[in-house]
Amino acid sequence: MVGDQSDILARLKAVLPAGWFSDATPVLDAILSGPAWGWSWVYNALQYVKSQTRIATATGVWLDVAAVDFFGARIVRKGRSDATFSAYIRREVLRDRGTRAAVAAILTDLTGRPPAIFEPSRPADTGAWGGQGQGTMGLGYGAAGGWGSLSLPFQAFVTAYRPRRSGIAQVTGWCAIGGGYRTGSIEYASLAMTQGPVTDADIYASVASVMPVAAIAWTRISN
Repeated sequence: MVGDQSDILARLKAVLPAGWFSDATPVLDAILSGPAWGWSWVYNALQYVKSQTRIATATGVWLDVAAVDFFGARIVRKGRSDATFSAYIRREVLRDRGTRAAVAAILTDLTGRPPAIFEPSRPADTGAWGGQGQGTMGLGYGAAGGWGSLSLPFQAFVTAYRPRRSGIAQVTGWCAIGGGYRTGSIEYASLAMTQGPVTDADIYASVASVMPVAAIAWTRISN
């Protein structure tokens, strides 16, 4: 293999003058194997350093360093593998920002669930009388559209949804068998016991990271 001890040894012997040594050179090989090992280590170290200079090929702690370099404390590994974390960092670096679509995309990527976004000054969200089939939605109390207002420019109401959870390990569900007073797998539960790798703080920070400076996203989080 290129760069290993055998390869470096062969390269060292190749530059020696022809005819100085016989075909079998056990003593020479033993002497040259020392520097060959050292140069092989240097070669492998350089290959490692080279791979860590690019996010696409970086591994281990150097991915964490890259995340801090680009995003500060906003993005952390949280148990992700190198491949997953690398892809996540690169997606964040190139992510669209400053648009409604950017808010929807980052929340969908983070939680796996698309958010509900309502802009009170956007007819496509509020609907309009007689608007059905006219390029915007119709308006129906409690069914379609919403109250609009031009006094709330550059503002939106965002409902973000927490990731779906799979329950609490070793604790049975409500009305399920297996529980009993002072016995069985039943206990009072709290939201913290089902908290996954995505926290409410992560959701708020994600919205803030893609919103324009002069715009406001009134954000609520729901299950």
